[in-house]
Amino acid sequence: MNVRAMTKEDYDGVKALWMTIHGFGIRSVDDSREGVERFLERNPGLSVVAEEEGSIIGAILCGHDGRRGCLYHVCVHEAHRLRGIGKAMVVHCMNALKAEKINKVSLIAFTRNDVGNAFWKQIGWTKREDLNYYDFTLNEDNITAFNS
Repeated sequence: MNVRAMTKEDYDGVKALWMTIHGFGIRSVDDSREGVERFLERNPGLSVVAEEEGSIIGAILCGHDGRRGCLYHVCVHEAHRLRGIGKAMVVHCMNALKAEKINKVSLIAFTRNDVGNAFWKQIGWTKREDLNYYDFTLNEDNITAFNS
């Protein structure tokens, strides 16, 4: 297994991985080829993939705004879980963010994502209970579809 920086050329493999994850939400604009390429250009070298035998088996979109880092779409193929792949990818992203002088990182995990929430707790992340998360949709065409 190899963890490396994600490139634009990885899009098809990453999207194929996303499509295998039960309950995974994919946004029509943000997660399109153009949306992911724009994100990677804005955050060069921060996002990662895990590869094994030529296939992408894990991925994280990672970026920052100059103050706080954020992880998006953290996933490992269901057949490859519990092998340390997710943790290795997170460590890669955290080191890349540290090199950018980012001191705090956040992420969002759906409350119904039991596997993901257990993962974050197990590797030492703190669940915030002291704030509310709000968002506002600027583009109504950016629809989230969940894999069944």
